[in-house]
Amino acid sequence: MADPPVYKIDSLLETNERQHARFMRMVAAFKTKFGSEPEFIARAPGRVNLIGEHIDYCGYSVLPMAIEQDICAAVRRNDSQKIRLTNLDSDQYCDYETGVSDVKIDRNNPQWYHYFFCGYRGVLEHLDLDKSQGMDILVHGTVPKNAGLSSSSALVCVSGLATAHVNGKTISKLTMAEICAKCERYIGTQGGGMDQSISFLAEAGSAKLISFNPIRTEEVNLPEGSVFVISNCCVELNKAATSHFNQRVAECKIATQVLAKQNGVDGGAVKRFYDLQSALDASYDKMLELVASGLHPEPYKRSEILQILGLSDDELVASCLSQNTRDTQTFQLRQRAEHVFSEAGRVVEFKKTCDSDVADKIGTLGTLMSASHVSCSKMYECSCAELDRLTEICRDAGALGSRLTGAGWGGCAVSVVPAERLKGFLETVSSKYFESSGPKLDGRKLEEVLFATKPGSGASVYRF
Repeated sequence: MADPPVYKIDSLLETNERQHARFMRMVAAFKTKFGSEPEFIARAPGRVNLIGEHIDYCGYSVLPMAIEQDICAAVRRNDSQKIRLTNLDSDQYCDYETGVSDVKIDRNNPQWYHYFFCGYRGVLEHLDLDKSQGMDILVHGTVPKNAGLSSSSALVCVSGLATAHVNGKTISKLTMAEICAKCERYIGTQGGGMDQSISFLAEAGSAKLISFNPIRTEEVNLPEGSVFVISNCCVELNKAATSHFNQRVAECKIATQVLAKQNGVDGGAVKRFYDLQSALDASYDKMLELVASGLHPEPYKRSEILQILGLSDDELVASCLSQNTRDTQTFQLRQRAEHVFSEAGRVVEFKKTCDSDVADKIGTLGTLMSASHVSCSKMYECSCAELDRLTEICRDAGALGSRLTGAGWGGCAVSVVPAERLKGFLETVSSKYFESSGPKLDGRKLEEVLFATKPGSGASVYRF
C-alpha cells in the first residue's frame, strides 16, 4: 500500500485556489504565532457514511466517502523539546503547550488537543520512539465539530501523519489507518476503524466499501445523476464525553455472547456479531431469526446477563464493558442486534445496486438509506427528535432517501437527491428547517450546515 502523497503547496494554484488561499492564511497565522513559517501542512478529510452505521465495530463492512471538508495542521520542528499547539478557531479552542515526553490524554474531560495527542502517541508507539521532535502546530478545520462527519477522527489522523512526517518517517496509508483506529481508543472511543480508514484510503471521485480484519477497500461508483447532500440538525454531542456510543458497543458484545451460548458456539472464539455469523455460516435473514427467537425485547438486567453467561461481575466488566459503562445496570440486546444484522445487509444491497444495471438505482439507494434511518432511530436509538424531523423534511423536499450519518444523537443527515432537483431541494430544506423553525446556527453560515458534496481524496502532506 502506498504512502500518503506529498504535494507542493503551489500545485493548488492550478487545482484548488480556494484551498491554496486557506493554506496561505494558515501560514500567515503560524508566522504571527510562532515567529517563522511552517515546514509543511498535513491534511486529513472528514467523511460522510452513506450507509452502514454502528456496524464497523461489530466487524461488518461500511460504505463511506471522504468529503472535501478537512482538518489541517501547519507544522514546524522546534528545538525546545516542547509541543506547542494552537488553533486558528481561537474563539472555541485554547492554546496548549507540553513537553514531548509529558503528553497526557484525559478521557474524563476530553479537550480538542487530546485528540491530537492520540495520533501523536499512536505513531510514536508504532515507531518505537521514546519521544518526538519538538513541534509547533497550528490547526484549522472545516469539518463541522460534533456533527457526525468525523472531525475528531480527522484530527487524530492529521496528527498521526504530521508526527510521522516531522520525525522523518514514512508509514503507508493502510498502516496509518490501522494506527489511528487503535490510538483513538486512548480517549475512550471504542470505534471500529471506518473513520480513519476512509480518511487515509479515500480516492477522489468514488466512495469506498471498507471491510475489516484486515482492512481492505473496494471502489464504489455512485450512480450518475445522484447528488449527496449533507444537512446539519445543529444538535451537537461530544461522543467521548458521554457513554452513549460505548453503551452500544457493550450491548453488541453482550448480545454476541448470549447468542453464541444459545447456538452452541464457543464464546471465547467470537467477540463480534461478524465472528458469530461466520461461525454459524448463516445468512443475515437467519441471524435475524435467531435474534427474534433468542433475545427478548425488554431490557436485560445485569444480574440476568451474569446468570445466562455464567460470568462473575468482574469477568463481565473485563470482557464487555468500558470505563464509562462499567456501572451500567440494564442493556438492550435484541434491538441492537436487529439493527446490526439488518444494516449489514443493507450495505451489501447498496453496493450491489451501484454495481448493477437496474433502471432506478438512485431510488433503490434512497429506499435503503431511509430504512437505515428508521433502524438507527427505532432499534439503535441513536437519533434525536431534530434529526428525525430533518430527514422527514429532506424526503418531503425531494430526496429519494435520507438518514442520519455518523454516531448520531445529533449532527448531520445525508440525503440522496436527483441532480435536477438539487436547487429546489436546498431551497425547501433551508426554508422549512433552518429558517422557519430557527435552529441556532451560532454564527455559522447556511452553506456550512446545508451543502452538496462529492467524494474527496484521502490524507496528504503539502510542502513549500
